[in-house]
Amino acid sequence: MNVVAVPEFQHRTVLLDEAVDALDLTGARADGTYIDGTFGRGGHSRLILSRLGPNGRLFAFDKDLQAIATAGQIDDPRFEIVHDSFATMQQALQARGVARVDGILLDLGISSPQVDDAARGFSFRNDGPLDMRMDTTRGVSAAEWLASETEQQLERVIRDYGEERFAFQIAKAIVARRAVEPISSTRQLAGIVANAVKTREKGKDPATRTFQAIRIFINKELEDLETGLSAAYAMLAPGARMAVISFHSLEDRMVKQFLASKVKVEQPDRRLPIRAVDLPQPLMKLVSKMKPSDLEVDGNPRSRSAVMRVAERLPARSAP
Repeated sequence: MNVVAVPEFQHRTVLLDEAVDALDLTGARADGTYIDGTFGRGGHSRLILSRLGPNGRLFAFDKDLQAIATAGQIDDPRFEIVHDSFATMQQALQARGVARVDGILLDLGISSPQVDDAARGFSFRNDGPLDMRMDTTRGVSAAEWLASETEQQLERVIRDYGEERFAFQIAKAIVARRAVEPISSTRQLAGIVANAVKTREKGKDPATRTFQAIRIFINKELEDLETGLSAAYAMLAPGARMAVISFHSLEDRMVKQFLASKVKVEQPDRRLPIRAVDLPQPLMKLVSKMKPSDLEVDGNPRSRSAVMRVAERLPARSAP
């Protein structure tokens, strides 16, 4: 792999201690096997490693080449970075002889270095090429997608992934502009959206929801989350915990619904002659729900929307 230079952009890991505390790396669990689903700049991974025992293992995943380059600076035989989405965790670890793990952390947020680097095209605040790919070695860029997608699909993505009520007007404006000139920069797209959105939420740029929607779609974030949640549950050993940090309502809704499906098991009709011991049992239990403290939000305003949900896999009930 080619060496990728890592620009110096500041990144503060959200819910750093709280997330690692939730994995409960105490006692014999310190020598367990763990997954950090999004390495980012390694805040969670480094803290997990500091608490791991000598026989513990940590596998981290990331699609971003700059994150992979940062992970390459960690010289620890207990650690391995995988250049892929956490959605592939089950296949990736099975290939390494690991079928069960003792804890999984999924941090779904985009990192500050990705947002602050104008060359990545994630932010409308700084002008740059309209790319938005987490993994720049795969897939199409946002500019390429905007140039070829139908107006109906543009509207659907902006509405469904950005929860944008002006999706129709924005999609129509994008199609009209691309007929005149290519839409290739973040500043261009932000201007198109600003002209199409007639009212603005106080304190929020009109392009916020559209940029979010396109980024989620380009990187298949919700598809990866759906697959990743199922894979994570399948890999958890009995008593192992999963902590998921989400940053917008679509993600958090998916996480909440997934965990609820494991915690609340549908029961048969009470009139049926079924022994209590034979009734379906919950597969997981909820441990906690947490948001960043006021102190953390004051120091890192980007953490404001974060929500962490923690659940633990229950052991299977033995036959009577």
